[in-house]
Amino acid sequence: MIKEALEEISRGTAEIIDMERIEKLVAKYYDDGSTYTVKAGFDPTAPDLHLGHTVLLQKLATFQKFGGHIQFLIGDFTAMIGDPTGKSTTRKVLTKDEIIKNITSYTEQAFKILDESKTQIVYNNDWLEKLGAAGMLQLASNLTVARMLERDDFSKRYTSNTPIAVSEFMYPLLQGYDSVHLKSDIEIGGTDQKFNLLMGRQLQKAYEVKKQQAVLMMPILEGLDGVQKMSKSLGNYIGVTDEPKDIYGKVLSISDELMWRYYELLSEKSLIDIEKLKEDVASRTVHPKTAKENLALELTTRFYNEELATLAKEEFNSVFKANNMPTDMEEFEMKEGIWICQALVDAGLEPSTSQGRRDIKQNAVSIDQKKISDNKLNLDIGEYILQVGKRRFAKVKVI
Repeated sequence: MIKEALEEISRGTAEIIDMERIEKLVAKYYDDGSTYTVKAGFDPTAPDLHLGHTVLLQKLATFQKFGGHIQFLIGDFTAMIGDPTGKSTTRKVLTKDEIIKNITSYTEQAFKILDESKTQIVYNNDWLEKLGAAGMLQLASNLTVARMLERDDFSKRYTSNTPIAVSEFMYPLLQGYDSVHLKSDIEIGGTDQKFNLLMGRQLQKAYEVKKQQAVLMMPILEGLDGVQKMSKSLGNYIGVTDEPKDIYGKVLSISDELMWRYYELLSEKSLIDIEKLKEDVASRTVHPKTAKENLALELTTRFYNEELATLAKEEFNSVFKANNMPTDMEEFEMKEGIWICQALVDAGLEPSTSQGRRDIKQNAVSIDQKKISDNKLNLDIGEYILQVGKRRFAKVKVI
């Protein structure tokens, strides 16, 4: 039983530090029902979660099955700084109103995956705001500038004379101090968070927390292109709040190779079942498209329900197998002369005008079912059906 639990906990992980501690915590749960704390931090810098975020949420849900009590940490204080990890420039500081709005959206989406009864929502503003100047100085004394510049992102910015705000140096210290305050047994994060996660262990030792947290790191999920990490700004994401038909259709658009990555990190199927499915696909007993359809149905059901997922599948089959236009296209009114790339953004078909230009260049944009190649086109008065790729449609009335 314990062996199976540890196998499921380890599934898909990139690195685990102090697996022995995790084994002891799980064993104690099976022995006498003792629970333990698992922390994961989320800075509410945007209102929506995508499947990349749910990799961590899935792992938290796994721990809940085996005695883990989740500390779902909302970084409302640290969000005012912005995590500098992997960033080439200083991030925009959010207002408190923006943060509060994003927090509400985050928790609603998270509980589509997590068991709310085994989850504690905590806000780091509750303790970080009370640290005061003396506390902040004491905290800062635990890290040198030289150590901070060992980080690849800071090193690149320093050597290229790109500004680094002092507040950004504080971010990993503040994240680490969260683990001190919460006395977390385990912390989960992405591989890009390793420096910050280890800071939690270092500070727990410095502040004489009885035992240092174990650290479990998950890989970064690739986006729909299979190359770059899933990101809203890159337009290669599947949002948790996307319409059922969009979640279903986007999953079907991924490559066969990427499908197995999504199965491992996102599906609730056992590794044994996934391996069997791989063998069936390899032997042509099961068609790859069937395997992908099953994954699309599973993920759409998770974020909505089986009925809506089935309707999404039927809609997809109707539109793309029979070459019919969708029946429920959104309609937009726009002003005469609007630039095509701006029209695509305003209609919700593209995340940015630059992505619109790229898709036009890649022959992925149609007007009234005719491909266009002119990314400087302006729309005259009239009614149009805009299409991006195979799945995204909108009716536009230019007046």
